[in-house]
Amino acid sequence: MSRAPIVGVPCDRRMMGKHPYHLAGEKYVTAVRDGSGAFPLLIPVLDPPLPVAELLHSIDGLLFTGSPSNVAPKHYGGPAPREGVLQDEHRDATALPLLKAAIESGKPVLCICRGFQELNVALGGTLHQHLQEVPGRADHRSNDSDPLDVQYGRVHPVQVQDGGVLSRIAKEKRFSVNSLHSQGIDRLASALRVEAVAPDGQIEAVSMPGAKGFLFAVQWHPEWAWSENPVSREIFAAFGSALRAQAAK
Repeated sequence: MSRAPIVGVPCDRRMMGKHPYHLAGEKYVTAVRDGSGAFPLLIPVLDPPLPVAELLHSIDGLLFTGSPSNVAPKHYGGPAPREGVLQDEHRDATALPLLKAAIESGKPVLCICRGFQELNVALGGTLHQHLQEVPGRADHRSNDSDPLDVQYGRVHPVQVQDGGVLSRIAKEKRFSVNSLHSQGIDRLASALRVEAVAPDGQIEAVSMPGAKGFLFAVQWHPEWAWSENPVSREIFAAFGSALRAQAAK
């Protein structure tokens, strides 16, 4: 190859003072660059959204990141969000159609946290908005007042399901992950397959058996200190391999 594969990273839209900004966390873009050997390209979430076909023509794959914002519940028939819960409908308007089009095209896709939830919603699934209030579920949130290394510390194990993408990627079949989310999958989209679950039964990773290309999604944050975690290294390496195969076409 004469160039590194290009990975599109849809941004968040956030007001800073009186002006809107398009943002993506540095931890995601550096993990793409260094963990997958790819060239990250940030995608603004404009109104109206950039044309999906033109975006896909310009990139080899996509990473959908985590975010402080939630997917607007109107997209999956959920109740209105509570006051003070951050929404980002500009990102929804770009990310949800782009996800569906990327899957149809067979371009490699990796989804993390909000991206994991976007994938389920884009394919017809639903979300719990406040997982800690669901009977039988644990509190999967972190404490924002803790230092970052505590917030992103490994707090519960996940069990890898046999025969899926993660069982091929990861040498370990049970390992601990960080947990920084209040939302989680309620009804799994019919096209998706469970790849890993938490001890309380909450779905932590999914794939799509019928996907034309690499498609993998996790609820935790493998991008955080990715080089220090063997499973994170394996995830980003697998994404990179799929990206290089796509770019070679």
